[in-house]
This record gives sequence, C-alpha cells and structure tokens, in this order.
Amino acid sequence: MKTKVLLIVALIMCSTISMAQKQLKHKYLKPVKSKESVSIIVDGKSRDYYTLSQKPTVIKVKGSGKLRVLSRCQFKAVQEQQERYQIEYRIDGGKTEVIKSKRVNRSVKASYSDGALGVPSTLEWFEIEFGPGEHSIEFTTTDAKLPVHARFAYTLVDNTKQKWVNLSPHRSEGIVELVTKESLISYYKFSAKNPILVELHGPTSLRVFTRCEFHYKMRGAVNYRIQVKMDDQVIHTYQLSNRRSETTTYKALDNMVPGRANEFVVNIPKGKHKIEIIPLDCDKNGVICRLMIPENDSKLGKK
Repeated sequence: MKTKVLLIVALIMCSTISMAQKQLKHKYLKPVKSKESVSIIVDGKSRDYYTLSQKPTVIKVKGSGKLRVLSRCQFKAVQEQQERYQIEYRIDGGKTEVIKSKRVNRSVKASYSDGALGVPSTLEWFEIEFGPGEHSIEFTTTDAKLPVHARFAYTLVDNTKQKWVNLSPHRSEGIVELVTKESLISYYKFSAKNPILVELHGPTSLRVFTRCEFHYKMRGAVNYRIQVKMDDQVIHTYQLSNRRSETTTYKALDNMVPGRANEFVVNIPKGKHKIEIIPLDCDKNGVICRLMIPENDSKLGKK
C-alpha cells in the first residue's frame, strides 16, 4: 500500500512539473524586418541579439502573454567605466515608454563572437504584458554613440479561464441585435460624428469587435479603418478588411447582412481614461461595434 501511495505522489509531481514547464515555454522573436544582429556567446552557446537604433525595431506578438526584453550595451575593448542606457518603446502606436538601465559593467560571462566589437555588458531585462489580440511594439534608442543590443522572448499565457462580459458604451448611435448560434448579441452603431465613447479605470483590457454592414446584394471584401483615441490622443489606427458573415444575421433587418467580426484589444493603463472608437471611412459601409472587458473589472466601467 505504501509503495502505491509513493508511486501516485511521484506521478503527480511529474505531471505538475511537466505542466509548469509547458506554461513557462517561451519563443524568441525576430524583428518584422531584417535588422542588424550580433552574436553573443553565453555559457558556450551563441545567441542572436538585434541592434537597436533611432529607427524603430518592430516586434509583433499575438495572444495574451509576456514579452521579456533582454538587453546589453556594447563596451569598447579598452573601456573600463560603467555605462547607463535607455530603451524606448511604443505599443500599437501609443504613448512612448522609457526604460532606464542601472549602471552596468563589462560582462565576465558573455563575449561577442566577433571580438573586434569589444565586450558586451552585463544583462538587463524588463517585461511587457499583453492582453488578447495582435500587438505591434516599436523599440528605439536615442544615444547613437552607445550601441545597444536586444533579444525578445515571448511567453503565451493561458487565459482560457478569463471570463469576459459585455460593456455598454456611454455614447453610440443606437443598438442592433444580431443572431448567431441561436443567441442574441448586441452591437452598437457609431459614426465619425458620434464615435463610441467609454470611460474605464485601468489597468484593464478592452476587447473591441467590429463588423461592416452589407446590403444583401453586396459581395466581396470591404476595407475600412478604425481609429482609437485615449484621452483625446490618437493611440492607434487599425486597417481592417471584412466580408459577409455566413453564420450571423440581423434580428430585425432583412435587407442587410453583417460582416464577420474583426477583433482588436486596447490595453488601458492605470487610472481613469476616456476611450473613443471612430470609423474613418464614412463614405463606405456602416460599421457596428461590440465591447467586452474582463468580468473582474466590469464594475470599473461606469465609475
């Protein structure tokens, strides 16, 4: 009996370790466009770092997760004094954030494959968290005299247990009911004159679903743009494409067909913020919108 108990405990421990390893699994990302890279040897293994500059280095991620940014600056071969550097980044065209390193020294554990480059500094790192959807992050440095190299590791977070609830906007042009999978879903009409308006207390995430409105005779794809403002500042403009949905219909409109749902996520920083969602192509099809926030944050939507 004792042997069986020990065996069960061992199996549970192995299963727990295996699950933890899966959850911590990360993937190293390359910039969207080819960037100058350098090879740094750490513990006998070569690792590719990408050189940051005043021209943005763009990294794209998809899904909820954490992006770890590992960085080192470049010491000249004869340089002994400590250095400090900073990295600037923007998420989805939003506000520029600045990360300042502490004073770093020449590394005694890492070296460049090309010794002519000098010596890399000790490692610095920071993390950026993302909600669902696709995100684009731009990284830059401002000091052209001090080269900085970075590596990007993305870890997906399992958010299948996260519950989302519908959010009613403070302003819209009215509600339309859609029928999908035998359920009713409320979408909101909006325009450039009357954009969607919500006020939220962060930090939280706002999921935005948009669909074009098609006349029942229309076929083909429609391209459209949605602009997002936070506190009267444009933080992103989404270029989207839409086709008629084959599974969703209007409850009360026979001559119109909704498009397929496009989704993006707006990350709301700490504090109270006003968010506006604006269609830019007023001469094209109408656009309807649905909003959702995490259930745990639903009480913060209308304070």
